[in-house]
Amino acid sequence: MSRPLAALAALLLPTSLACHVAAADWPQWRGPAFDGSSPETNLPADWNADGDGAVAWSAPLPGPGGGTPVIAGGRLFVTAAEGVGPDAQLIVLAFDADSGKELWRRTAGTGNETARVDEGNSASNSCVTDGEHVWSTFGDGTVACMTVEGEPVWGANLQQRFGEFDIQFGFSSTPVLYDGRLYFQLIHGDGDASTDEARVAALDAATGDTVWERGRRTGASRENEHSYASIMLNPFTTPPSLITHGGDYAIAHSTKDEAEGAELWRLGGLNPPGPDYHTTLRFVASPGVGAGPNGTGMVVVPTAKRGPVFAVDAAAARKVAADAGPEQGEDGPQAADVVGTDAVAWRLDRGTPDVSTPLVTDKLVYLMGERGVLGCHAAATGKELYQERLTGGNYRASPTLADGKLYAVDRDGIVSVVKAGPEFELLGRMELGEPTSASPAVADGTVYFRTYDRLIAVRKK
Repeated sequence: MSRPLAALAALLLPTSLACHVAAADWPQWRGPAFDGSSPETNLPADWNADGDGAVAWSAPLPGPGGGTPVIAGGRLFVTAAEGVGPDAQLIVLAFDADSGKELWRRTAGTGNETARVDEGNSASNSCVTDGEHVWSTFGDGTVACMTVEGEPVWGANLQQRFGEFDIQFGFSSTPVLYDGRLYFQLIHGDGDASTDEARVAALDAATGDTVWERGRRTGASRENEHSYASIMLNPFTTPPSLITHGGDYAIAHSTKDEAEGAELWRLGGLNPPGPDYHTTLRFVASPGVGAGPNGTGMVVVPTAKRGPVFAVDAAAARKVAADAGPEQGEDGPQAADVVGTDAVAWRLDRGTPDVSTPLVTDKLVYLMGERGVLGCHAAATGKELYQERLTGGNYRASPTLADGKLYAVDRDGIVSVVKAGPEFELLGRMELGEPTSASPAVADGTVYFRTYDRLIAVRKK
């Protein structure tokens, strides 16, 4: 990294989080710096019998889920769905992160639909915490805010507030917590491009009140109205921006008070309209954000089905869109596309991660393919540095970077630990013994894995 990760993570913590979340915590799905990395050191590379690590503890869960654990102040939070059907329990759990002892569990709602047995359920969304509260989201639109001791603060339902979901495999998007706001992308629809059900919304994290909501018009149709990606925060530009992904576009939105939610730029060309329009190119993988080679913020935008990948210089994109001037849409000013401008640093015609989020550093970009091939590319140019198959399994989880190691886990629970850098070196391969679709989390010298049945904590011996 261009500066020590610990200092960067501390710098990026928003003011509403900084007093209660340490740089060594993992408060959101993509970690303390929002980029899938952690400043933690002294982490294990191999926890087989003769390796440098070992399983510190494992704890059973009441049901499966795909949400990544979040950790702050020595507490770990995760959701689970107990049972299937209208009477199933949607549960929030807290554990002592050091020992694995369950501290409490609370029911946030009822009703669990499983779209596919091995793909996910109503507990596919990850929690978020500021060290004093934990916010959980579920596939039916339930949002629950509790204290870290498990006391309820407020609850809401996104469908009741912003419209009924129309999404084939269920709502699985995770919110972003930033500066006292919970930000959501609700990208779904009936397949008719003229109806535009998609919304972007911000809730007051303390009260649950709606701060703002905006329509998100793109002209997408058929299955492409459905997005399973999550809204991302790009803190590497000033001020930070939000990135929504789906409906054939990635769009950047402002976090500034006077123009909060307004479009800054939009990236088209992901699924161009016309006779070759792909009617089933719905997006699952979220964009990856990172410092990038200029330190001003790079957004690596995936598509789907082994299609193209775009790397956008976020600062340049803002300037290009501002110079072009806004186009007036039905929901207010709509930013101009940035395709074909200097804002697109590079493009790969093939090889997008279909599910896993790209991992972006100042020098390298990692792309974890659905079928087990890890690609490493130069962040400045997109040049392929290597492609190596990790396992023969499918990959649903996103990779995590810490202590010079990349942790990647396939759906069968096989963990590959790869040395970070431009040359491939496999440091270890371990089996969790259970299927998983959750990304690894890192905090306090520990790597945490969430399988469908349990939590597993791994540390150095």
